[in-house]
Amino acid sequence: MDGFEDENPFETEPERNHSDTSSSSRVAVSEPPSPLPHPSRPLSSPPQSPSSRRPIFPSQGSHRQPQTYKSDFCCARDQWLHSGEDVEILIVDAVKTTVNSNFPYITYVLRAGNSSAHHRYSEFESLRLNLVKLYPTLIIPPIPSKQTIGDYAIKQAKAKEDAAMIARRKRMLQTFLNRVARHPILSNEHVFHRFLDGEVSWSEVLHSPPLSLLPKNILKAPSHNPTDQSTFPAYAALPNPSAAHPLRRPDQRFLDSEVFTNKFAAHLGGPMEKVTRRSMKRWSDYAQDHSELGATLNGFSLNESGQLSIAVEKTGQAIDATYMSTTTLLQEFEQDWAEPLHEYSQFADIIKKLLVYRHQKHVQYEMTQDQLEAKREQLEELERSEREARRLEEALGQGRVSSLSTSRVGKPAGDDESGAEGSTADEHDAADAPQPEPSVYLPPHPGPSPIKRRAPGMGLLSALSYTMHGMMDVDPETARRNNISKTRETISQLEDALHLAAQDLKYSSSTIQADLDRFQRQKVADLREMTISMARSHRDWCRKNLAAWEEAKAEIAKISDHPNRIPDDAANKTTRRDSTATINGR
Repeated sequence: MDGFEDENPFETEPERNHSDTSSSSRVAVSEPPSPLPHPSRPLSSPPQSPSSRRPIFPSQGSHRQPQTYKSDFCCARDQWLHSGEDVEILIVDAVKTTVNSNFPYITYVLRAGNSSAHHRYSEFESLRLNLVKLYPTLIIPPIPSKQTIGDYAIKQAKAKEDAAMIARRKRMLQTFLNRVARHPILSNEHVFHRFLDGEVSWSEVLHSPPLSLLPKNILKAPSHNPTDQSTFPAYAALPNPSAAHPLRRPDQRFLDSEVFTNKFAAHLGGPMEKVTRRSMKRWSDYAQDHSELGATLNGFSLNESGQLSIAVEKTGQAIDATYMSTTTLLQEFEQDWAEPLHEYSQFADIIKKLLVYRHQKHVQYEMTQDQLEAKREQLEELERSEREARRLEEALGQGRVSSLSTSRVGKPAGDDESGAEGSTADEHDAADAPQPEPSVYLPPHPGPSPIKRRAPGMGLLSALSYTMHGMMDVDPETARRNNISKTRETISQLEDALHLAAQDLKYSSSTIQADLDRFQRQKVADLREMTISMARSHRDWCRKNLAAWEEAKAEIAKISDHPNRIPDDAANKTTRRDSTATINGR
């Protein structure tokens, strides 16, 4: 396996290192590398509403790596994606339609440059599934999960028309498209370009190459090009291993990646999501309480007059402002924290499957090695038996020749002359020819004659009987030589299969490790953007509430003192006198 080149599709040509140490110098996924430099938004930027602000995911820090100059564009969408500008795919609307269907469904309107396309959720799902098959060694971004059975049970027919669910899908599907568009390899896929093009039927894309050439079993196809049909016969000889099959010589890098991914998934799916759900519920309850309290105070202000009424009304307005800012904070918290957190828990599951695929490729390589060694040992045994049989045959042949010469030397001359007088020349030649001895060599039994008349109704049984006799009465020398020929052919096929398995393992390890490094950089940048966005949302919430309560405080300060209220100086003197009297009374 050391003879194959290490193909890393993520490396640009000037950075490619042709030395053999390229695999050991990669960054391990368990050790997060520093993020790519990117311009972050200042904390002092003015607050924006959730509807008008620009989506932060994928973050600017996770933009695709600098690419070499590309001039061979396959279509207009390819040229737009690789124009060098900060392009972004938008999902601008979600409409209800019944086109090509007897039942209504939701279709999402996406815009890529000057192109517009309509796709339903199942088409997004099929796009991602086919990208997984086309690129089994890459981390394909996730899409929002389907509705649960509980949602359908609670909302029944309205589950597919839930406004909150549709808005969430719009955001997450847009994030999915932009992650694919910014991937250094997936952005070049023409299937993705055709998905963005509204003039192409997606059903036609699914039934045309390369998607129509995908194999049923992705393990029986090359990792770098699963649609290459010329290699299918060679890959058919490879075994189909299970994910639980152990490895004799595992790669420590991917063991560390698997351990780190399991910890990451457990932390995201456990404490992080639980705390996030609990926090969102508490913020929601907090906003609801302020909504009710603000309405109550605004109604109470109508029963008062003068400055007190104005102060109570201003306090109710401050509470209403707190309710509105809390609702905005809750929306931003869901979009900029909860949804990306759920997306990264999906990423963890995707990476697990990717590592399982690489594990199966490694097992496939080791199993092919084992089969090849077993067949070579079998060939050695057969060749040893063949040599023993030839040596025995030569010994028996020498024994027959020596016995015939001895019989000729010991026979009297008169017998030969009398025999010659009573026979013709042909009989004399036949008598002098060496005859095989029955005790030394027996010809194989020819088996039952195929032209023998069979009894009526016994055709199938007679045919089976004849076949079994032919199998049992076969010449052992012929069977052994046929077995040797078949074993050599199988060894040749396994050698080719081992070459392909080694090449696949090399490519898979290199590509998966490179994509893990790219994903790690993107994860660091996204988490940084998530925390900054959360801090910015809380800061804006505090600013809005502070301004509203400052206004309420100013109105409350204008309320005149109550006529029966004791002045502050008199109240202080009374308190001190009472304290002194209490002490003297003791």
